[in-house]
Amino acid sequence: MPVASVPPRRSLFLMTAALAIVLGAGSCFFLAGCGAESSDDEGRVVPGEEWEHPGGRWHPVGEGKLTSAQREEIERLRSIGYLPGSTTPPEDSGVVLYEPGAAYDGLNLYTSGHAPTAVLMDMEGNVLHEWHYEFIDAWKAGPRRELPRSPKGAGFWRRVHLFDNGDLLAIFDGKGLIKIDRRSKLLWAYLEGAHHDLDVAEDGRIYVLIREARVDPHVNPEHAVLEDYIAILSPGGEELRRIPLLRAFERSPFSHYLQGMKRAGDIFHTNTIEILDGRLADRLPAFKKGNLLVCVRELDVVAVVDPDGEAVVWAARAPWSRPHQPTVLDNGNILIFDNRGYGGMSRVVEFDAVSFDIKWEYHGTEEEWFYSKECGSNQRLPNGNTLITESDRGRAFEVTPDKRIVWEYVNPAHAGSDNEFIASLFEVVRLDPTFPVGWLDSRE
Repeated sequence: MPVASVPPRRSLFLMTAALAIVLGAGSCFFLAGCGAESSDDEGRVVPGEEWEHPGGRWHPVGEGKLTSAQREEIERLRSIGYLPGSTTPPEDSGVVLYEPGAAYDGLNLYTSGHAPTAVLMDMEGNVLHEWHYEFIDAWKAGPRRELPRSPKGAGFWRRVHLFDNGDLLAIFDGKGLIKIDRRSKLLWAYLEGAHHDLDVAEDGRIYVLIREARVDPHVNPEHAVLEDYIAILSPGGEELRRIPLLRAFERSPFSHYLQGMKRAGDIFHTNTIEILDGRLADRLPAFKKGNLLVCVRELDVVAVVDPDGEAVVWAARAPWSRPHQPTVLDNGNILIFDNRGYGGMSRVVEFDAVSFDIKWEYHGTEEEWFYSKECGSNQRLPNGNTLITESDRGRAFEVTPDKRIVWEYVNPAHAGSDNEFIASLFEVVRLDPTFPVGWLDSRE
């Protein structure tokens, strides 16, 4: 069914979710009682109502364009628990711009903060298929372990991976990874704190970021930290091993990047993992096939991990701020989403991984604002265009090499009495026209 505006009966709940989940502080994962639960007569944990309706990830429409005084006012309103919205919601949603011939043809796959759902649509925004599965149902299916202390991240899918037969991998951010078939039937669940990103190797093994909240005396003997790992799973979802990213830095020549690391809370916030195919290895041997490209947001560092030696073999910190989605391009350069590094706006940068010279960049203007404080993604398309997801503003757009927008999509999922909240658009991926979709019409 098509994605539409959120029904009015859920608006009040979603406005609360926007405040408590999206706009609130991120320290909830350390606190007992963040997600209420009870026990049945046999002492088994029974999830509370918030687990049945965990909310999503929403933002005030147009927040990125606010003046400093307006931001201060919004922060004041947040502190008293009420936020009425900041600007008039957009009149149009869905595909609002499309230039056939100039835009790269294909299907679009995306995830949104309004629900644990993935949508497959054509270039004109016609929905061809949807997948949907609730976290609490995956938890009930087993293995039955203790519920996380907070439902935050359970109300949406952060990233997905689509297989040729219509099966889908989906990440509940900070909660776990599931695999479902094209009819959204659960195939397996891996509930080990998966978050942000994953990639699938040629042999079917799954590489996914996971994290664990714990007191690590090596980092801080008194306060808990979130430590990031790369988990390697079998195609059936069994964990084969995990690589601790903190240790991978410590045992490398790039340990100096840890000098500015926080000593409590979310110390890395790793947000990207990409299995390298070796296309850059002739210039940088560290980029050999099978090594892993990661992005550590809290350190502003892009790094390459050798999974065999479990060590960082290349790392760089350049003039970007809180970046996302580094990816190696066909020409050997790296494309990265620079969230906060362009004078209060975002930009997408293509740079030479050896010289660090900027080869291309896209940034907003006063007329065409471009800003996502968090999240965001970029994809270089075969025709040379770049598909950019501006997550916080619920927007994706495709630009030509000369920076002309030729396709634009605005998330139709809104909430609030005046549609003043828009759901995050985590990532729009353009699938090649040759991607097999025969399963769309299959009744098996």
